[in-house]
Parts: sequence; C-alpha cells; structure tokens
Amino acid sequence: MVSRDEIMKALAQVKAPDGVTPLPNSPALAGVTTKDDKVYAAIVVEPAQAQAAEAVRRQAEDVLRALPGVASALVTLTADRPVASGPGAPQRQPVAKAGSPLPDVRHIIAVASGKGGVGKSTTAVNLALALASLGLKVGVLDADIYGPSMPRLFALRGKPQVAYGRQMIPLEAHGLKIMSIGFLVEEDTPMIWRGPMVMSALTQMLKEVAWGELDAMIVDMPPGTGDAQLTLAQTVPLSGAVIVSTPQDLSLIDARRGVAMFQKTDVPILGIVENMSYFVCPHCGGRSDIFSHGGARHEAEKLGAPFLGEVPLTMAIRETSDAGLPIVATQPDSDQAKIYKQIARTVWTGLTEGARRAAPRIVVE
Repeated sequence: MVSRDEIMKALAQVKAPDGVTPLPNSPALAGVTTKDDKVYAAIVVEPAQAQAAEAVRRQAEDVLRALPGVASALVTLTADRPVASGPGAPQRQPVAKAGSPLPDVRHIIAVASGKGGVGKSTTAVNLALALASLGLKVGVLDADIYGPSMPRLFALRGKPQVAYGRQMIPLEAHGLKIMSIGFLVEEDTPMIWRGPMVMSALTQMLKEVAWGELDAMIVDMPPGTGDAQLTLAQTVPLSGAVIVSTPQDLSLIDARRGVAMFQKTDVPILGIVENMSYFVCPHCGGRSDIFSHGGARHEAEKLGAPFLGEVPLTMAIRETSDAGLPIVATQPDSDQAKIYKQIARTVWTGLTEGARRAAPRIVVE
C-alpha cells in the first residue's frame, strides 16, 4: 500500500487553487485517506471558485494515479471547511459525533409507521416545515425507495445537479433541502430492487448529497420494519423517531412493531402522532370519528412514549398535499398548521433535552 509520504510528495507537484502554494502546504487540502490500493482526497474551495479549481482537482488525481501501488484515486472539491480551533478561532457548536457520515447535521429524525396509508409522508413534510418555522435549518430525506412521495408533496421536478466532485445538490422548496429517489427516476417507473440495492441507494442519498449545515433532517421512512430502517439506524446516529398511526386497532398493532424496532436499535421514541384522528366535514364543520379516536394516545401512555397530538382528517390537508403546497407553508395560520407547529415544538423540546448518541451496532441473532 502506498505511504502517506509518497502521496504528499506526489501532491507537492500540484499548485493549490491560489496558483502558488504546493497543495500539501495549503489549507485547501482538507484530508487524505487510503483504503487498500485506493486514495481519496478533498480540496476546499469556495462554491464560486469550483469551476476554476476543477483543473487542480484533475491534476491531483492524475499524479496520485501515477503512483506505484495505486489502483484508483478520487479527489473531490468541497465547500465544507474544517472547524478552526485555538484561541481566537471562530467557534460553532459541534453537531454530530466524530465519524458520523453527516457531521454538519445536528439532529436526524425518522418519521415512521408500521404500515402504509396512515399519512406518514404528509406528516413528515409538515413537521419539517413546522420546524423550519421555528427558525431552524431543515432538510428532508425521502427514504421510501419503493414509493417516494416528496416530488409530489413539494411539486418538485427535475434532477439534482452534481457538484464538488460526486456530491449531488439537493432540491429546495419552502426553505427546505430535499432529496428523493423520485428525483432520479420517472414517477411511473417501478423500483424493482432487492434489499442490497435499497440499502446502497439510501447510503448514497445520505453520504453523497451536499446537505450542508442543518439543525434537523427529517427522514420519511418506508412503512414497516425492514432493510431501510435497519440501514438508517446503523449508518447514522438517529436522534429519535416519530411514529405516525391512525386511531383504529389495526393500525396500532403495526405502530407497536415500529416502536419495538426502534427500541431494539436503541433509538429514542420522540412521540406518537394520531393522524386522521377525526373527520371534519367541510360543509357543516361537524366532527366524525370515522377511524375511532384516541387509540394512539392510549398506546403512547401504555408504551410510556410522549403523545404528540391529534391531526384531523380534513379536505384542506388533503388538497394542499395533492397540489404540492403543504398546509404549514401555504396556510401557516390555519388550525391544521397550528397543530403541526405544536407537534414540532414538542419534538424539538424533546431533542434539545436529550443526549446525542452514537449509531448502534446492530446484531442479528
């Protein structure tokens, strides 16, 4: 395996983006790592200078590939600068434990359900927007590979651009950064993928996207308790999970499975939301408990988990969701938006009071 001294000697042939300083002597060289016969490095540049620095990146790759014992080299351009240290250096609060694939994301929140059709994605979108209304920087990762909903819920079209080497730039809507497999495939294309392909796609959307600094990332999980959930719990330090359920017993049975899965992977339950808690007639304003009522609250009490609130089944939520105009963003003063904002405040309070944890090691027995 090639030595670090050999790597630095080769990179000394390359001038940093300033055109003067040898790359190893420049703060632009953010880091060099090796794995077997592969070499990886990053060059820090301002986004406006990325195009001009492309020649530096290519030259650095070329000299590394020419080294004996190096099978491949990858040099990327990045805008993420290491945090300065020492007296007088600007400080910012660390946002994740060392070794996290998302070091600039303070809290990662899974929004999950035991089964489909309970309004989990709509809840995830409006929760993200409600957190943003608190002044937080928020991103949304659509982890539902088989049924991605974010393109429709945000009315977003088009593919993410690629910059800084191999990193994709997330799409944006209403101040949120958003990534979904739905941006990369046609809406009517079926995702006929086995588990390893799903896990690979999820890992790429976590690690190969330029998320930047975020206070919270909302992850819209696929329904159930399978590969995607385990991959996420094992890959990143989840701050907690929000479980979405409708009130009836059939949905609550599956919600219990979701709670149990996160408990087994040492992920705190931030709370349970009762979605479609009751129906409000758009004509007379009358209320009907068509899916029963209060089941999620009772389940939360039984499990010792926080109950986050009741979200009604209303035409306004359905219409705004179908139109790609989430109600918290487009009708922020509505009664429905106020419910989501209260849920967000409760979730954020729970996060800030809890301790950050490392990702668990999952052992399948």
